[in-house]
Amino acid sequence: VGRFRKLKQSTPPDNIVVSRGIDMHPTVKAARIAGAIYLLEVLTGPFSLIYVPTVLVVTGDAAATAAKILAHETMFRLAIVADLYTGVLSIVASLALYRLFKDVDQFLAAVMVILGGVVVAPIFFLNSLNWIAALTLVHGGSYLTVFDTQQQNALAMLFLHLHGEGNIVNEVFWGLWLVPFGLLVIKSGFIPRFLGYWLLLDGFAYVVLSAIGILAPQYYSTAFTYAQPALFGELAIMLFLVIKGANVPPLTASAATA
Repeated sequence: VGRFRKLKQSTPPDNIVVSRGIDMHPTVKAARIAGAIYLLEVLTGPFSLIYVPTVLVVTGDAAATAAKILAHETMFRLAIVADLYTGVLSIVASLALYRLFKDVDQFLAAVMVILGGVVVAPIFFLNSLNWIAALTLVHGGSYLTVFDTQQQNALAMLFLHLHGEGNIVNEVFWGLWLVPFGLLVIKSGFIPRFLGYWLLLDGFAYVVLSAIGILAPQYYSTAFTYAQPALFGELAIMLFLVIKGANVPPLTASAATA
């Protein structure tokens, strides 16, 4: 009887908030998981999309570019892996966000998965083949003897260019998937609405950048620079999901038990 009384006294009443990590609110937990996966995806992207092309590609000089790729082959191969890795993470991140928002609007959540994962990932996978082709060409081989070294380097430069164009095509979907994502944030009630509007602006910026890259590529770099404030919308939502999770009431002892 004495043990039973001690156990009963040690059990917190229903109106006391349970703060242990294992009793985290399910919505907060789902939000932080989605934010962490999303953050991994976005942190991987700049390495292959920005850093490696900037370091290894010498504009207008195929021979110098080929020499740099051979001198930093490990970096180039890691960039190919990063492309594949980002494609996989785009699917996983969109599914994690679907789990978070499915009760807000299941249709919008499904559209978000299609545009942000199902469509984007195959473009990443196929686009990595352009870099594989470029690496094959700079290495040469017996089956490439029909081309001299200068021609092989020129073809490698072509595939490097096609990789960049593939990213511009993918920007359409990097923008479109943010539309249902932003609307879900606005409707959710557990994430600040301004982040949803920021995502909508971010999505619009990506679509415009893709159009500029195709129609007026000479202005793309300038447009990309001016678009940075809008593009930070994704970073803002990621940090909120990872740090805060969601604005929901904390679990009570009775809710945690349930």
